[in-house]
Amino acid sequence: MRPVLAILRAVPLVVALGVGVGTAAGAQGGGEASTEHDPLGYVVDLDELDDPASIDAGEELFRTGCVSCHGLGGVGAPSGPPLYDAGAASAHFYLTTGRMPHTGSPEEQATRKPPVYSPEEIEDLVAYVASLGDGPPIPEVDPASASLQEGGDLYRAICAACHSASGAGGALSYGHNAPSLDEATPVQIYEAMLIGPGQMPKFDAYSEEELDSIVAYVGQLQRLEDPGGLSLGRVGPIPEGFVAIVIGTGGTMLAALLIGRRLHDDADPASPSAQEGER
Repeated sequence: MRPVLAILRAVPLVVALGVGVGTAAGAQGGGEASTEHDPLGYVVDLDELDDPASIDAGEELFRTGCVSCHGLGGVGAPSGPPLYDAGAASAHFYLTTGRMPHTGSPEEQATRKPPVYSPEEIEDLVAYVASLGDGPPIPEVDPASASLQEGGDLYRAICAACHSASGAGGALSYGHNAPSLDEATPVQIYEAMLIGPGQMPKFDAYSEEELDSIVAYVGQLQRLEDPGGLSLGRVGPIPEGFVAIVIGTGGTMLAALLIGRRLHDDADPASPSAQEGER
C-alpha cells in the first residue's frame, strides 16, 4: 500500500515539473534576431548587402564554413543544394534562425537554434549568397499597417493545419515537424513564406499585403496571455486532457485509498486507531 501511495503522491509533482520544463524550453532559443532596436528582426543592414567588401568577406566565410555542403561558388554538392537562386531572403532566414550551418545528415530536418555567426558575419554571408544569382531579397515587412482580421482568416486557412491554431507547431510526414512560431521574428515569418523551407510551400499566390497580414496575426499569437494559468505549451486539448486524467484520476484514487484505509483501520479492533477510539 505504501509504495502505491508514494507513487500517487509523486504524480502531481512529476506533472508540474514536466509542465515547467516544457514552458521553460518554449521560452528559450531563437529571439536573438529581435531586440528593442530591431523589433522586426532584420539583424543586417540592407543597404550594405551590395558592398563589395562585404561580399568578399562573405566569400571567405563561405569557403570556410559552407563550401563542403554547397560547393565552391554555391554550385551545390551531394550533401547540400545549390545556392545560385537562394537569394538574400533564404540565406538570411537560415542563418538568423541557426538552421545553417546544419551538422546533421541531408535527410535530417534542420531545427532552430542560436545563430553560429555574429550579425556582421551574417550580413557578409547574406551579401555573398545574394551575389550568386537572382533569388528573393530580404523583404520589407510592415505588419503595423496590415489587417489582423485578414491575417487570421489566412492563417487558419493555410497555416494552422501544420503549425496549429496557436502557432505551437505540429507533426508532419517522414519524421519531420512544422516548428513552433513562438520565437520567429516578423522578417523570418515573411521569408519562410517566400522561400518555403523544408516541406513548407512557397506563398507565391499571395500579395505583399496578405503576407504582412499573416505576419501581423502570428505576432498576435505570440503576444497572447494565459489568464487561466499555465499554457501547457498551447498545443491543444491533449496536454490538458493528460493533466486532467493524471491529476484528477490520481487524486481521486489517492482519496479513495486513504478513506478505505481509515475505514479498514476503524473496523479492525487491533488497529491503533480503533484502540485510540475505545479510549
